[in-house]
Amino acid sequence: MTTVVSSPPRTIRIGSRKSQLALVQTYWVQEQLQKSFPDITFEVHTMSTQGDKILDVALAKIGDKGLFTKELEVGMLNQEIDFAVHSLKDLPTHLPFGLTLAAITERENPADALVVHEKHKDKQIDTLPEGAVIGTSSLRRLAQLRHHFPHFTFKDVRGNLITRLAKLDAGEYDALILAAAGLERLGMSDRIHQVIPKEISLHAVGQGALGIECRADDSELLSLLKVIEHPQTRDRCLAERSFLRSLEGGCQVPIGVNTEISGDNLTLTGIVASVDGQKFVKDSVTGIANNAEALGIELAELLRQQGAQEILSEIFAVIQRGS
Repeated sequence: MTTVVSSPPRTIRIGSRKSQLALVQTYWVQEQLQKSFPDITFEVHTMSTQGDKILDVALAKIGDKGLFTKELEVGMLNQEIDFAVHSLKDLPTHLPFGLTLAAITERENPADALVVHEKHKDKQIDTLPEGAVIGTSSLRRLAQLRHHFPHFTFKDVRGNLITRLAKLDAGEYDALILAAAGLERLGMSDRIHQVIPKEISLHAVGQGALGIECRADDSELLSLLKVIEHPQTRDRCLAERSFLRSLEGGCQVPIGVNTEISGDNLTLTGIVASVDGQKFVKDSVTGIANNAEALGIELAELLRQQGAQEILSEIFAVIQRGS
């Protein structure tokens, strides 16, 4: 008689940044997977990334080659963790050899949000007073808002979400521009004073979605992670990431997007703007959603013909000089 010895259920190690928002997102992923695979143990392991440690320098001046992801990626390649949960907007469009984007979760509201100091509770973004101090660490937001509201004063703001809100409440800023999704995930929807219309600010590539990254050769895990994938969000985000990759842009450059799906069709809108808001090109393409990455390439070429590359080259030159 042959005795069959079954292997014990696998323990899967999930990598996460230590910030409150990152942990909320990671525990949500852990919960969804645990529900689907009760016999598997999912453990959360936390790490600090370069972006978490450097809080006194503007993001654009640090560079964005894996600013919030590199340490987690090293952990995967060294077999210390099995997969990582990222805010997709932080995940570079070129991944290290051996790693892959395994799943993209259903997107929360991808829009930017206006959060105001108490004294401006009766104002909207277009009625804030001249000279109002607006806090943002995003060149994308900065460029678009400068274009529409050149009379505002813009000031960099770093730190986690709680830290930034504390600075606002202490009166260092009149308002902040933050991701609506982050506030919603932390149960702070009441701090959203206004959702910024897309006509004023197109959102970041991947904003509002979570990207799950793992080793490309882990076929078992790749299969498991498909349980939390949201097909429409994946199509939208793949189009956005293809657009960004084709322009050779990074997370910290003034490139904004918007995607909408109607039936089988996907419409991708993109903008490239100068940091001062004086120059910008904007256009849209529509095509089959299943052909998402090709749509991103098509839109990038369309904007390149309208001068996008020249705008980006000027921005990269300024960043490299450390201005």
